[in-house]
Amino acid sequence: MKKGIRNGIIILAACIMVASAVGIWILSGPKGKGDISLETASVARVDIHNSVTATGTVEPVTLVEVGTQVSGIIDKLYVDYNDHVKAGQLIAEMDKVTLESELEQAEAQLSSSKTEYEYREKEYLRTKKLYEKELVSDAEYDEAKYLYETARNAYEQNQASITGVRRNLGYATITSPIDGVVISRAVEEGQTVAAGFETPTLFTIANDLRDMQVVADVDEADIGYVAEGQRVEFTVDAYPDDIFTGNVRQVRLEATTESSVVTYEVVISAANPELKLKPGLTANVTIYTLDRQNVCAVPSKALRFAPDPGLISKLGLSISGVPAGAPASGAVWVLDGQTLRPTAVSTGASDGDMTEILSGLHEGEQVVLGLKMAVPADVMKSPGAQERSPFMPGPPR
Repeated sequence: MKKGIRNGIIILAACIMVASAVGIWILSGPKGKGDISLETASVARVDIHNSVTATGTVEPVTLVEVGTQVSGIIDKLYVDYNDHVKAGQLIAEMDKVTLESELEQAEAQLSSSKTEYEYREKEYLRTKKLYEKELVSDAEYDEAKYLYETARNAYEQNQASITGVRRNLGYATITSPIDGVVISRAVEEGQTVAAGFETPTLFTIANDLRDMQVVADVDEADIGYVAEGQRVEFTVDAYPDDIFTGNVRQVRLEATTESSVVTYEVVISAANPELKLKPGLTANVTIYTLDRQNVCAVPSKALRFAPDPGLISKLGLSISGVPAGAPASGAVWVLDGQTLRPTAVSTGASDGDMTEILSGLHEGEQVVLGLKMAVPADVMKSPGAQERSPFMPGPPR
């Protein structure tokens, strides 16, 4: 037991001696081992950014699918892919033979019902006058009234039917609802389309390709930082050297879950004056959630520096005062000649590396970041100072 205690005392004493030697070496800065100096930086104007990255798809702002509400055969097509169209312009026609036949039949039925209605109306009016003079029985009057009302209802029904037939005939003439560009064409001349429970799409027209949008999927961990109006930069694989810009226009509240990953759609408006952006391109998006440009800032570690009087005096410098700072949110040490003086500052935005200074410092002032040691060249050239992977085996001893 005594031997173990004695060994422990020896080890403790050796550790104390090693620590003392290291401290003396650092404080005295022996020749050939390195020098201690202050690390400083100037107060400068920089841009401070924080960003969120996402992936999205380039889409037109307004995209209209043009279809037809009647079944039939496509007779004529007047536009093709990439054609520019105007609102109301004729873009396709369907075969109208069947629809025109239905219209003629409906007109004939309407004419017949109108003749029947007019006859029954005159008969009813005559019977009504005789009934008022008690020259006809109640049964004859009731029958005349019944036939008159039946003819009137049939006539009104045929009027409504012919309106629907005329409208269907109008649907056979397909026009563009907006000014834009034909993005896709889903039919050919002679093709039969069936309008049942779902309207078939014939064309897809984009309003204006000079005004595009990017719909990006932002992760749920980042969506809280995204807001409307934030600046956005994005690239597409088609033009890897070009950076496109835009702004957040809408943050949609509906969540999408895929493979247990929850994302939210963010709509980004983007100008496309050169028509480089095409619908469907994949965009790599950077949303700047913090975007402070040309602001006075210092490295963030300047706010964490606290000088050691002993080390500072060995550098031939002096410390004056203590930081006064009721309204300030921090303090930095400014190098003024051979003196370190504390200065209270108010801080603003920070990206982790740089912190904005709202008040307390002026551009060009030198702030202290910490102490650094310069390693001599002969030490750097020594084999022991060379960097190597910790996983590589060492040289044989």
